[in-house]
Amino acid sequence: MRVLLTTWGSRGDVEPLAGLAVALREAGADAVVCGPPDEDFVSLLARAGVAHVPLGPSVRSVVTRERPDPFALADELVTARFATLTEVAADCDVVVAQGLLPAGARDVAERAGIPYVYACYHLHGLPSPHFPPGARPGTPSPAGETDNRVLWRQDAERVNALYGPALDRNRAAIGLPPVDNVRDHVFTDRPWLAADPVLCPTDLDVLQTGAWLLPDERPLSDELEKFLDAGEPPVYVGFGSMAAYAPEGIARAATDAIRAHGRRIVLGSGWAGLTAVDDAEDCFVVDEVNHQALFRRVAAVVHHGGAGTTTTAARAGAPQVVVPRIADQPYWAERVAELGIGAAHPDPVPTAESLSAALATALASEARVDIRTDGAMVAAKRLVELV
Repeated sequence: MRVLLTTWGSRGDVEPLAGLAVALREAGADAVVCGPPDEDFVSLLARAGVAHVPLGPSVRSVVTRERPDPFALADELVTARFATLTEVAADCDVVVAQGLLPAGARDVAERAGIPYVYACYHLHGLPSPHFPPGARPGTPSPAGETDNRVLWRQDAERVNALYGPALDRNRAAIGLPPVDNVRDHVFTDRPWLAADPVLCPTDLDVLQTGAWLLPDERPLSDELEKFLDAGEPPVYVGFGSMAAYAPEGIARAATDAIRAHGRRIVLGSGWAGLTAVDDAEDCFVVDEVNHQALFRRVAAVVHHGGAGTTTTAARAGAPQVVVPRIADQPYWAERVAELGIGAAHPDPVPTAESLSAALATALASEARVDIRTDGAMVAAKRLVELV
């Protein structure tokens, strides 16, 4: 059995697919990930022993642009999926798609005559009577519209405008008819939700497997170990793949806030390029690092609220300060606060004072949650059963 896993997005999109691929291998199946060509993801998949086929442009090249054209990117990605996935799917038994709306993946599976699964790591983007859709390129809904049914219908219209022309053009080229509702076509009648049920409870009609975790056994560097051993647990600050979306001046604000609590700092540079604000010995800068190991050694984690970082910190029992910026991040900030495992920063542009206040709340939190670790194997077994 061979599974085609595909995504286009940040590390938070790629790493869970690597976790699922490892679980599939343990279940006796093979997997290949068709994903972005960024070197970070190539290295991650190679470390996990997972085959990788490049798909689309570099994510980093897109997120670091000041104003990328979403319509041009949508066309490019849809066309790339038809070109790349068609060749790979010829040797596969099922397609699992995730990431920035993967229009084209279901259509390739349909043409190949194999099953298709749409998976998501959060509820953001799934139509729900409980909350409105998030922002999307295109014509905005009228100001003052509050009926969620109307808002989600208008969201579907925006998706059609964004992805429909490229999808229908490529479908026609392989003998398939046009699609009326691109969003619902991609999502299917029952998406898979790869999120922990404690962190992300839902009553939507989804198949919830638990988060797809990639085990990480890498040791921390000797230098980082020495820093951690030299004093009280520090506070970690990182904004992952945010790049241009990271708060301006976040390194300075976070450093001042953490020092105000008498704590040391571990600064994750990431795509935002965070650097130390001075030469003081209380700050250690890391780039690629084992978060699973590091988060067990810190007093708190200050981050952007990505699904993966939120789950890893909760699993490690590290209090969190979430500074949400885009997409699903406000949801994770809200859940962290509701569960009492940290604080949600009230503004996307923090100051030293506001971060210090949020950090005080997080450091005082004592709640812990149990995070399931078998989500990837649950999904792997379901895929084996499906095929």
